[in-house]
Order: sequence, then structure tokens, then C-alpha cells
Amino acid sequence: MPEVSEYTPGTPSWVDLGTPDIEASVAFYGALFGWDVPESENAEQTGGYRQAMLGGKAVAGMMPLMQEGQPPAWSTYVSVEDADATAGKVRDAGGQVVAEPMDVMDLGRMGIFSDPNGAVFGIWQAGTFPGAGLVSETGALLWNELNTRNPDAASEFYAKVFDWETRQFGEGDPPYLTLHPGGQERSVGGIMDIRGRVPDEVPEFWMVYFAVDDVDATAAKAKELGGGVAVEPMDIGEVGRIAVLHDPAGAHFAVIKPNPQQA
Repeated sequence: MPEVSEYTPGTPSWVDLGTPDIEASVAFYGALFGWDVPESENAEQTGGYRQAMLGGKAVAGMMPLMQEGQPPAWSTYVSVEDADATAGKVRDAGGQVVAEPMDVMDLGRMGIFSDPNGAVFGIWQAGTFPGAGLVSETGALLWNELNTRNPDAASEFYAKVFDWETRQFGEGDPPYLTLHPGGQERSVGGIMDIRGRVPDEVPEFWMVYFAVDDVDATAAKAKELGGGVAVEPMDIGEVGRIAVLHDPAGAHFAVIKPNPQQA
């Protein structure tokens, strides 16, 4: 589904980057993915927030860091019907409210939370802006994945907040879990157990994956542009070829060339 005009509740619908140098980030991602990231017409109202465009469609956001000490990072936002009701669900399930639900002009209503294990995520109640207008295409968002050391507790929490059912994918040990809103057949994201894979001092987090035509070439390009490679390109069974990269400021993201049956 390359072009999207609305999102089913419980579906990741947007990602954005918090960066200490927005012009440097615009240059890096523009060269890496072919994004056009113009200045917003409402820059004063939006705090310098910008939308990255690809083929005339919004694919991601970028904004200056809001607080001192805030690390550069990509964030995942999940579509919801009622942001305030979702905030209540987060509290009831043991999560924390980082930023209370707030209106973003007439575009929609957002909130930022952390799950009981510390992974930060956002929600988006659409107004005039539904979210990414292009997904699952080269240079656009393809997958969102929770990296956690406690997949059982995470599964329980997100089931209460977003009505996500988890299912095992493949035969890996530990198992990889896919996320299905309301038990629907189509998966909207995944959960990876990072115990023994990621240093213990690294907080749990949501990873964003962008589709590319050539993972190895994209990894090499990221290095040329001043970024780096955290996980070298590798083939993942029937899924495809992936790599984990970071931009010059240190924000991590993944790229993937999916196998045809996974695209």
C-alpha cells in the first residue's frame, strides 16, 4: 500500500527525528533517501518542525531537540481514535506520560509516552493530517519494531493500550513477534528481544525501518555522508536484507530491502 490517506487505529502512522542540527540532518537524509525537506510555512507555530517529502508525499518529520540532554533519535507514532483516552490506558497499564496529549494546530492531536520498560513512543489522533502519505516504497517507512529485554511484559502492555495481538514469526530463538491490531491478519510492526544483542546500558527503544533498493550501497553512502553502520548488512531469512545505520548526530535507524513476498 504505497500511498495512504488514512490509518486504522493501532497502526504506526508517522515517524520523526529529533536532531541537534536540523540543517545537517536535512542534508544527510536528503542525500541518502532523496527526501526534500522544506522549511515549514508555520515554522514559528511548529517550533521549526519540518516534513520530509518524497514524490510529493510526506514520509517523515524532523525537529530540533526540545530539551537539553535529549538524545538524537527517531520516534514512532501510532494512530489512535482518542489521544486522551489512550493516555489513560497508558497510565492504567503502567506506562508513563512524557508529554500530555496536545493539539498540533488543526493537523491532529499527539502525545508522548514511555512503556514500563522505558521505550518511548508517540500517538497521533489525526485531524487534517493522517500521517505518512507514502509507505513501503523506496525511501519511505516500511516497518516499526520495539527493541526490548522483556517481550512478555511489553506484549501485555501494548495489548492493553493498542489492542495488539502478538504472534510468533519464524523459528528464531528467542522468537520474533509480530503485532496485529484487534487480531487482524496483517501485521503492523514487531517486537525483538535484544537480550545479548544490544549492550545492557542502551535503553529500550522503537526502531524505524526505511525501504531501500540496495542495502549495501545505502550503508556505504551513509558512511560517505558522515554517518555510520551499527549493524553491517545481513540477510534475515525470508524477510530480506537489512542494516542498522546512524546519522552524523548519532540517531539510529534501519534500512531494508524486503524479499518480494514480504514487500
